[in-house]
Amino acid sequence: MRNLILASSLVLALSACLPEGFTVSSSHASDTVSAPAAPLSPGRYGLPDFGDLVEKVGPAVVNISVVTQTNAPMAEGNPFADDPFYDFLRRFGVPLPGMPGQPGAGPRISRGIGSGFIVSPDGYVLTNAHVVGEGDSDVTVRLTDKREFKAKVVGTDRRTDIALLKIDATGLPTVKIGDPEHARVGEWVMAVGSPFGFDNTVTAGIISAKARRLPDENYVPFIQTDVAINPGNSGGPLFNLAGEVIGINSQIYSRSGGFMGISFAIPIDVAMNVKDQLVKFGRVQRGKLGVTIQAVSGELAESFGLDKPKGALVSSVEPGSAAEKAGIRPGDVVLAVDGVEVADSADLPRLIGEKRPGSKVRLQLWRDGRSREVSAVLGEMGGETLAATESTGSENTGGRLGLAARALTPKEADQLGIAGGLAVEQVNGPAARAGLRPGDIILALNNQPVRTVDEFRKLVAAAGNRFALLIQRGDARLFVPVRIG
Repeated sequence: MRNLILASSLVLALSACLPEGFTVSSSHASDTVSAPAAPLSPGRYGLPDFGDLVEKVGPAVVNISVVTQTNAPMAEGNPFADDPFYDFLRRFGVPLPGMPGQPGAGPRISRGIGSGFIVSPDGYVLTNAHVVGEGDSDVTVRLTDKREFKAKVVGTDRRTDIALLKIDATGLPTVKIGDPEHARVGEWVMAVGSPFGFDNTVTAGIISAKARRLPDENYVPFIQTDVAINPGNSGGPLFNLAGEVIGINSQIYSRSGGFMGISFAIPIDVAMNVKDQLVKFGRVQRGKLGVTIQAVSGELAESFGLDKPKGALVSSVEPGSAAEKAGIRPGDVVLAVDGVEVADSADLPRLIGEKRPGSKVRLQLWRDGRSREVSAVLGEMGGETLAATESTGSENTGGRLGLAARALTPKEADQLGIAGGLAVEQVNGPAARAGLRPGDIILALNNQPVRTVDEFRKLVAAAGNRFALLIQRGDARLFVPVRIG
């Protein structure tokens, strides 16, 4: 009798929770839920069946494995490094594991996994830059039919975390590119990838938010989802129900390193723009306005006479920049770029970065309590990692110089007393092994003067595996031999 009472109570409780038109019926064997006679709309009450979608898009999703050799510092990667006596003994010259000439010293091999997807039948593959890593990496792409290919890193863009790979194959299955602008918060999406190395794992969820801004991420309006994303999913595609890629799974919000219900994807239009530039130019070119900005708070908006907090407040202007030439001043608030509203200060770097260097833009400013418009011809954002160069005569098809550099401004060149050159900002891989350092100025390659990044890339491509760089370091000049591969 008690069980019967509990069952009846459960039936009444379920009835109260169901949508209008549903009924709950009870039988001796089990309790069942019956739907009205009219067919349900899958978008309202039913759940989507992802089976056909997986069969359609799965072959274009790939597994990526990366092997990187690094020269670790003396104590890095050493199991004794955290011992409190290790540093004490090292200072007195006691031979210890991990020190030069001792066990544990020398190159260190690191391995990583990730995901990617094929965007052209001739073998172009998109993934995350952090999957490929830095320095000399051996990248392998494995298809669903178990074929494996050594991949060339065409180029990477750290600002958007996008990498473009190329494998030597034709007639490959490809994904269909969608439009993330048309994606709606709350709609179903599906991810395919290799979490923890489990190939072709499918997870699904909904879009939780759009245009998310993350700390130190000024160029990507992330798509936030609740799709389960874990290590190894990075670089994999995010599909809508039409089978179109709308994003690249890139980051998770987690305190444990695993999925906790919040994941972020790079909109596919951002990634395809990077891909097109890497193919055409070998690097990503971004416009530069030359201002330092800050957010407009409620108090600042009131003090400037704005009706609400919006735009990007200019706090400083770089001398000789596009902003200075356009007459922009500290205290101006940038409200729009070419008619596109700057709703938040984080919008401005993205809107300017999407423009090509040398392009003319219209800026709507707020100054002295009223709106005005100025035009600016953009400069070029520096410091991008150079794209991969082909290693002629070497088996390492993913070889690259591993150098982030920018062209000197005329003012910097005058101050140094030189005609021009490239300022080194970051080094890794062959450049680091050759002894190049941030702050070095590259003057020539094999006695050929270098003035721009494009000139330098062409000279590197023509030089083969070995060449000499003339650099200026402080007040001294020296030749540095470089070997790629």
